[in-house]
Amino acid sequence: MTALTAARAQRRDGRVRTDRTRLPWGSPVVYFVALLVIAVMLAPIAYIIFGGFRTNSQITTDPAGLPSPWNAGNYLAVVTGGVFWRQVLNSAIVGLVTTVGAVGLGLMASYILARYQFRGRGLLYSLFAAGLMFPITVAITPLYIVVRNLGLMNSLAGVIVPQIAFALPTTIIILVPFLRAIPDDIQEAAFIDGCSRLGFFFRMVLRLSLPGVITTGILAFIGSWNSYLLPLFILNNESTFTLPLGVQAFSSQYSTDTAQVLAFTSLSMIPALVFFSLFERRIVGGLTGAVKG
Repeated sequence: MTALTAARAQRRDGRVRTDRTRLPWGSPVVYFVALLVIAVMLAPIAYIIFGGFRTNSQITTDPAGLPSPWNAGNYLAVVTGGVFWRQVLNSAIVGLVTTVGAVGLGLMASYILARYQFRGRGLLYSLFAAGLMFPITVAITPLYIVVRNLGLMNSLAGVIVPQIAFALPTTIIILVPFLRAIPDDIQEAAFIDGCSRLGFFFRMVLRLSLPGVITTGILAFIGSWNSYLLPLFILNNESTFTLPLGVQAFSSQYSTDTAQVLAFTSLSMIPALVFFSLFERRIVGGLTGAVKG
């Protein structure tokens, strides 16, 4: 037995040494490919940011060059103007209200679908799941007619209400596994202690499903912030433009001033990039919890 054990240990040590010797040869290739992909993805963003520090003559003479000298006047012109901040405010209002509406309604609907037994529950859940297969581009014409008939044209409410509706399927699909994973013993103990159904929902469900709530809220906010097609059809007044629509309008208005257009575009990317960078782990953690649930 001792000789057999020693032989097995020797074979394992040989395989381990073989794997260790292969790893240094394979890892540089993987890192090189990863760095190459990252460079390809970041190159357009770097070009836009650096282009905002250049003049139009520099861009015309050397389109791929670095700023020489660096010129911050384009960024200062955008920041000191009132158009950019008004569009940021509009995007923030639309994003926050959309997030609150989608998460609030989605959480209540998910609670019913996950914790209650009733006829047609599976059909209702399938109906929400089917909403993922219909992008907003398919329904843009009916949405335009409905919003116009409701008298919500050229208003932020005309953008918020459809975005809440289209964010609900994703919210419900993510939150239902979280709410199903809550043990029934906790609910029974809460009822024994005199907690009502609404009390259990607000005191226990909200806290236990907080990772999923944060994840769906982040996804709803980012989707609303980056939305372009719906505001393009609904908003015609420049005072109600959101930031993506404002970038397009600014690019058309200052089409000859390429450097300032690049500065405006780069500044419009900063809020979404910062927001996503801060809550990236929350998104991954929430989705992982949903899959486990």
